[in-house]
Amino acid sequence: MAKIFPKSVNKKLIGLTLMGFLICYIAVAVIIIYWPQNKLSDPVKIGIKKGSTLTQISEILADKGIVSNQNIFVMSTKLMGHGNKIPAGSFILVNAKSNHAIINQLINGEQQVKKVTFLEGWTIPQVAQAISDSLNMDPQLFINFCYNNQFIKELGIEAQSLEGYLYPDTYLFLESENEPREIIKRIIEQFQIIYDEKLIERTERIGLSINEVLTLASIIEGEAIFDSERPTISSVYNNRLERGMLLQADPTIQYIIQDGPRRLRYSDLKIDSPYNTYLYTGLPPAPINSPGKASILAALYPEESDFLFFVARGDGYHTFSRTIEEHNFAKFQFQEVRKRVDGNN
Repeated sequence: MAKIFPKSVNKKLIGLTLMGFLICYIAVAVIIIYWPQNKLSDPVKIGIKKGSTLTQISEILADKGIVSNQNIFVMSTKLMGHGNKIPAGSFILVNAKSNHAIINQLINGEQQVKKVTFLEGWTIPQVAQAISDSLNMDPQLFINFCYNNQFIKELGIEAQSLEGYLYPDTYLFLESENEPREIIKRIIEQFQIIYDEKLIERTERIGLSINEVLTLASIIEGEAIFDSERPTISSVYNNRLERGMLLQADPTIQYIIQDGPRRLRYSDLKIDSPYNTYLYTGLPPAPINSPGKASILAALYPEESDFLFFVARGDGYHTFSRTIEEHNFAKFQFQEVRKRVDGNN
């Protein structure tokens, strides 16, 4: 008759067996996690796109010569509990000699970023080029999205294009960010932060749309150099709008000429375009550039004045006039200044 082991002995055997399996599992896991890869000692830069799978990330690392065994890398990442935690971004890996070192640097390392600055008064193509220069993105793709009606609606903007809505500021983008949709969304989010509820309420109170405010602000942006003059320039345009006068704003002509910016010619003022404020009354159909906050505030809160004209003085400031006689004299004075400048050159 077979000898039966006591229950206590059976429990011990089971416990020892499980412990043995656990020790073996831990040992194998440690071996896999610390499995040596290509032992690269020089820093290596890699970029991981948003939405990349773990397998795709392993392929990127293999292409860069960082990982020699993709399957072991994938297993290591899962064993460390980071299967879905490797972020998108641009990284520089240093001493990436094992799976553990590689994964830790991808999870905890600082992502490489690029600083991109858009200036007040820039147009869509200028913004697109600045981003392209920094992020290696096709500028035409960016421009196309800025005129994509469906995409603009998705952003919650009622306009025919994003001209005027690409808020001028300094932005930090990951080096790996080169998707125009995502980049534009970031920029529009900043615009929506600036154009807050208070400004929206003011817009409604004065009976304008956001697009109309930005259109006026963009013209002010094109005219003004100094912030102190922006509300006064705004008052001139508001006074002319109230009287049904032509705005006669030179920045709108600069927007439609093909070889600008340059000194305008008399023939430029005859170009048939809805943006030509020398031919058509009222505001143009849309903004002509991206205005900064100072110009937006000037459009929303114009100075109270009875000025109807202004002309440059030659020093960045303007002479404001109430009558055509005053204006013509101011223009004469500016032309004399221009002649002296041209003569010296």
